[in-house]
Amino acid sequence: MTIDRAVMAFAGSMILLSLVLAQIHSSYWLWFTAFVGANLLQAAFTGFCPAAILFKKLGVRTGTAFS
Repeated sequence: MTIDRAVMAFAGSMILLSLVLAQIHSSYWLWFTAFVGANLLQAAFTGFCPAAILFKKLGVRTGTAFS
C-alpha cells in the first residue's frame, strides 16, 4: 500500500466513523466530518497533508501524490 492509498483509506474511515458517531451519539461529530473534508480539499491544492507525513514516518511506501 502506498501513502496515497493509505491517506484515502484513513480519510474515508474517519468520515464513516464520524457519521456513525453523529447518528449514535451527537450531531456535533459532523464537525469532524467537515474537518476531514476540508483537510482533503486543502491537501489537493497545496500538497501538504499531515496524515501523509505520519504515514511516511511509519514507513509506508511513497506514492505519486505525496512525496
